[in-house]
Amino acid sequence: MKTLLSLFAATAIGVASFVMPALAQDKGVVGISMPTKTSTRWISDGETMEKLFKEAGYTPDLQFADDDIPNQLAQIENMVTKGAKVLVIGAIDGTTLSDILQRSHDAGVKVIAYDRLIRDSGNVDYYATFDNFQVGVLQATSLVDGLKANFADVKPWNVELFGGSPDDNNAFFFYDGAMSVLQPLIDSGDIVVKSGQTGMEQVGTLRWDGAVAQARMENLLSSTYTDGHVNGVLSPYDGLSIGILSALKGVGYGSGELKMPIVTGQDAELPSVKSILAGEQYSTVFKDTRELAKVAVGMVDSLMQGKEPEVNDTKTYDNGVKVVPSYLLKPVAVDKTNAKDILTTSGYYTAEQIDN
Repeated sequence: MKTLLSLFAATAIGVASFVMPALAQDKGVVGISMPTKTSTRWISDGETMEKLFKEAGYTPDLQFADDDIPNQLAQIENMVTKGAKVLVIGAIDGTTLSDILQRSHDAGVKVIAYDRLIRDSGNVDYYATFDNFQVGVLQATSLVDGLKANFADVKPWNVELFGGSPDDNNAFFFYDGAMSVLQPLIDSGDIVVKSGQTGMEQVGTLRWDGAVAQARMENLLSSTYTDGHVNGVLSPYDGLSIGILSALKGVGYGSGELKMPIVTGQDAELPSVKSILAGEQYSTVFKDTRELAKVAVGMVDSLMQGKEPEVNDTKTYDNGVKVVPSYLLKPVAVDKTNAKDILTTSGYYTAEQIDN
């Protein structure tokens, strides 16, 4: 527990410099473009930034694009028209913004990519995110640990792979990080992907859609597992995990002697946290997006003062045109043994929220 407390204390100290005290109002308009309201995390990100910008004296213009690319482009253009000097953008599709960002650049607007890298544009000034490769490493490590603990008498382990949305650059980092752990076990024969479906072109899930993941899992079960059991599923996001679990429960997994496979996740969304504590989903990766919001606000404040924002990575995130200077936060793996402690100690959830 001391280690966990130290981790959160260090994180708090590390991002404290990003948050500026409230000063006089009317320091300028900041556009906040979030991709969707279908995930609670994006709602939380947007609302947290809106609150922090107001406290710091800015006028935030928060818009959610409802997973509609033309809508996001129109919203960003409107933000620039209304006088935004900095844009914080969580892109729906990181490859579709080049034209609007060029027009923004021509108008003197700075751009911060928020958690999803914006690709194919030289007009992305900074990137605020988590260590996305490490997210995948944590997911795969948890998957393997769960297989060892729950299926020690089974070899090889039958594992199926799910990826995130192919239009989200992060999805490739998650997948590559996970495969850095899983591929050696596949090569050794300890893990078998019975469907044969590997690589993002086969396992990607457009728009991170849980219904699409559920349908694919149902298809895998009916086409590949009529004479065998699934032992594990690599899922990169809680919203997909819920759909995957629904498919598994639909054919009897988790009841009688048919053990629930080890299913991973990401974002520590409340339904998945409850699922973990109930013994269904095995794990998730906690990314404290409140801290990410603070980083983004601090970057904007530095830019508005004519200063260079603090970064801690200048090599990893090549968007196809340039390497975007980035600030990376550390993700944390949680499972049934530590989820409640980590999430309540950090103040992300209350014990009442988790228990009810």
